[in-house]
Amino acid sequence: LLSYLSFPCRYFRWWYKKTRIEKKSAFIDLLCAVPLQQIYGCPLGGIGGGTITRGWRGEFCRWQLNPGIYHYETVIADQFTVCLRCKGQTVYQQVLSVERPSTLQGWNWGYCGHYAFYHALYPRAWMVYELPGQNVVLTCRQVSPVIPHDYKDSSLPVGVFIWEVENERDEDVDVSIMFSLQNGTGTKEDRSGGHWNEPFAFEKEGERVAGVLLHHCTRVNPFTLAISAREKAGTGVTHLTAFNPMGSGREVWQDLLQDGRLDSPAGKSSLTEKGEVTAAAVCASCRVPARGHRTLELALAWDMPRVHFGSKEKLHLRRYTRFFGSGGDAAPALSHHALTRYEEWERKIEAWQKPILENSQLPSWYKSALFNELYFMTDGGTIWVELPPDCRAEDLQGPEGAGLSHLLPVLREYGRFAYLEGQEYRMYNTYDVHFYASFALVMLWPKLQISLQYDIAVTVVNEDVQPRQYLMCGQTAQVKLKNVVPHDIGDPGDEPWQRVNAYLMHDTADWKDLNLKFVLQVYRDYYLTHDSLYLRDMWPVCQAVMESELKFDTDNDGLIENGGFADQTYDAWVVNGASAYCGGLWLAAVCMMCKMAEVLGDAEIQQKYTDILSKGKEAFERMLWNGKYYNYDSSGSETSSSIMSDQCAGQWFLGACGLDQGEFEVFRKSHVVSALKTIFEKNVMSFAGGTMGAVNGMRPDGVPDTSSVQSNEVWIGVVYALAATMIQEGLVEEGFHTAEGCYRTVWERLGMAFQTPEAYREKKVYRSLAYMRPLSIWSMQLALERRAARAPAPTPPPQVPIHP
Repeated sequence: LLSYLSFPCRYFRWWYKKTRIEKKSAFIDLLCAVPLQQIYGCPLGGIGGGTITRGWRGEFCRWQLNPGIYHYETVIADQFTVCLRCKGQTVYQQVLSVERPSTLQGWNWGYCGHYAFYHALYPRAWMVYELPGQNVVLTCRQVSPVIPHDYKDSSLPVGVFIWEVENERDEDVDVSIMFSLQNGTGTKEDRSGGHWNEPFAFEKEGERVAGVLLHHCTRVNPFTLAISAREKAGTGVTHLTAFNPMGSGREVWQDLLQDGRLDSPAGKSSLTEKGEVTAAAVCASCRVPARGHRTLELALAWDMPRVHFGSKEKLHLRRYTRFFGSGGDAAPALSHHALTRYEEWERKIEAWQKPILENSQLPSWYKSALFNELYFMTDGGTIWVELPPDCRAEDLQGPEGAGLSHLLPVLREYGRFAYLEGQEYRMYNTYDVHFYASFALVMLWPKLQISLQYDIAVTVVNEDVQPRQYLMCGQTAQVKLKNVVPHDIGDPGDEPWQRVNAYLMHDTADWKDLNLKFVLQVYRDYYLTHDSLYLRDMWPVCQAVMESELKFDTDNDGLIENGGFADQTYDAWVVNGASAYCGGLWLAAVCMMCKMAEVLGDAEIQQKYTDILSKGKEAFERMLWNGKYYNYDSSGSETSSSIMSDQCAGQWFLGACGLDQGEFEVFRKSHVVSALKTIFEKNVMSFAGGTMGAVNGMRPDGVPDTSSVQSNEVWIGVVYALAATMIQEGLVEEGFHTAEGCYRTVWERLGMAFQTPEAYREKKVYRSLAYMRPLSIWSMQLALERRAARAPAPTPPPQVPIHP
C-alpha cells in the first residue's frame, strides 16, 4: 500500500526530469492527457508509412508522420474548394468547410453543414455535398490502400480522393475542385525556414498525373508532400506553386474565380524564410453535361522514406522503399501509382468486405465496428521497416538466438512491424495487449504477425543486464530477463527493438501472463496459417518461457499462483493466489504445449505437460469454481469472489483454435457456459442498464468491484473478446448484445470515432484514447466464421430419376 501511495510523488519527479529537463516525451503522460476532440474520421495512408487523419467535417486534423509521434493540429489551409461555371461565368465558388477562420479571409468559408453528409467504412469514407441552390451534388470518396494479404500496396503512404460530380441542371456546367495544402503539419517546424514547393508531372504507361511537391526540409526525418490530379480526356489539371496560408489568400481565390483554373506558373518556389509558411494548390476541372455525371481524381502522397526514432541512433527505411526507393524523390511515382491503381484497390476491398456487409444475419453496428476499428492498424503509430541488406542472422539473434532458423528469411521478406499500445501509451508492440489485438493481424496480414512474433522470440532468448528503477514498485531490476517475454519492444522516443521494455510501472519479469500469451499466440498462428517452419522455430522458445513460468507454481499443484500485486495486463488490479484470469491462461497454454508436442512428435514434452494439465485442471476447479462462475482469485479476500468479465480468456483462445472439446477440453463446457451467463447477467445487464458492455469486475450482489481503478472500468477490447467467447459457446445473442454496448457508447454516445479508448466508466470518464486492444473485435469475426463452418450443410433435395 505504501508503495502505491508513494507512486504519485515518484511519478511526478520522473515526469519532471523526463519532460522538463531531458525535453523528452513521457511514454505515458498522466499529467498531460490528450484532450478529447469529437472530430475524427477515417485516416489516410497504408500500413507503416505514417498517417494523416481527416475529420468527419473534411478537415485535415491528426498527423503521424514521424514514427509514433502525433500532432493534433487542424491545418486550416488544407481544404477542398469547388468552383462552378456556366456559360463562361463563375456562378458558385465555395470552400467545402463549415469553418470561419481568422486567416485566408479572402476565401468564401462557412459552408452550411446541413447540406453535407459523412460515412466511413475503413479504409474508405464518403463525403456528400449538396451544393445549395445549384442542383449539383458532389461525392468525395476517400480511399487508402489497406488490403488484406497485400504486402506491397498496403504499405504505401497515399490517399486518393475521387470526386463524383452529378449535374442535375438542364445545362452543362464546368466544375473545378481545388485541393490546397500547407507545407508541413501545422507545427512550429512549418516556420523553421528552408522549405520549398515545385510543380511536377509524371507519365507512365500512357497515364499522366500532375501536381505540386511540397518539400519539408527538417534536419531529422525530412519529407515531401504531394498533391496531384489525374489528367485524362476532358480533365484539365492546373496548379499554384506557392502562396501564403497566413494571409488573406485573395490572389488564390481570384485566380480560381476568374476562369475555374489556376495560373500554373513554371519553376520552383524560393526557400521559405525563418518564420514564414508556404502552401500550394492543385485544381482538376471538367465539363459535366446537363443531367450528366463526371469524375475528378485527386491524391495526397507523402514520402518520408528514411526515419530515425527519438534516439537518432539508427537509420530505418520504411517498407514502401522496397518498391519506390529511399532517395526522397518517390512522391511523383507514389501519386501516379495511387491514381492509376485505386480502382484495383477498391475491387479488392469490396471483395473482402462484401460477404460481411451483405450478410443479413449480422447487425449493422457490427459491420461498422468490425471495419472501422481497423483504423488502428495504420493509425496506431504504426511503423513497418526493411531489414538492412547487410543484416546477418547473428546481428538479429544475439549470442543465444541461433535456433531461430527462419528468422532472417521472414524479416528479410516481410520486414519489421510495430504499433503502439495507444496514441497516448507510447510503447511499441505492448505484448499483453497485442494478445487481444493480434487477431486482426493474423487474420488479415498473417506474415506481419509472424514477423512480430520472431522479434519477440529474439528478445526472449536474450537478456538485458542494464538495471532500472521501476516507478510503481520502487525497486531496481534488470530491464529484461532471459526466457521472459518483454512487455514491449520500446519507445518511439528512444530506439525500439534495440532497447525493449519502455514500461516503467512494474518489473514485468514477474508478470504471469506475458509468457503464456506468447505460447497461446504461437499455436493460434500455426492453427490459422499452417506455417510448420514457424512452429518448429518457436517450439524451443515456447519450452523456455513455459519452463520459466513453472516457478510461479509454488505448491506444485499444476496451477500457477499470482504474487499479491498487479502482475498481469490489469496492472492496477491486485491478484493473489490462484486466479481465474492467469490460471485460465496457464491451463490453455499447457494444453497448447501438449498439442504442439503432438504435432511435432515430441513425446517427452507432451507427457510432461499432459501430467501438469491433469493436475492443474483439478486444482483450478477445486480452488476457483463456486458453482456459478470462477472466482477472481483464491485469496479469500473481500473481493476474491468478484465476477471478472475476462475470466474465460484461456477458453477464448482454445475455442479460436478448435481445442475446446473432446480430449483437449480443459474447462468443463457446463462451467464455461454458466460463467458466461453469469457475466452477462451481472457484468453486462446489471451495469448501466445493459447498455455499456461488460464492467471488468462485479460483486455477486450486482455492484461494481471498486477495489481498484481498473476493476470498475469497461475495457472495450476485453468486451469484444468476451463477446467472441460467448459466440464460440453458442451464446450468440448475448455476445452481440454485450459488444453492441461498447460500440454504441464509444462511436455514438461519447463521439470517440476513430479514437476508441482503452477504457471508460459508467459516468463518462474515459482513459487512453486511440488504443490497440479493440482490434480484438476480429476474434468475433473468427468465432462467427468457425461457427458457420461447423453448421450442418443444408440437406439437398431428393434426386428424382428422369425417364425418357
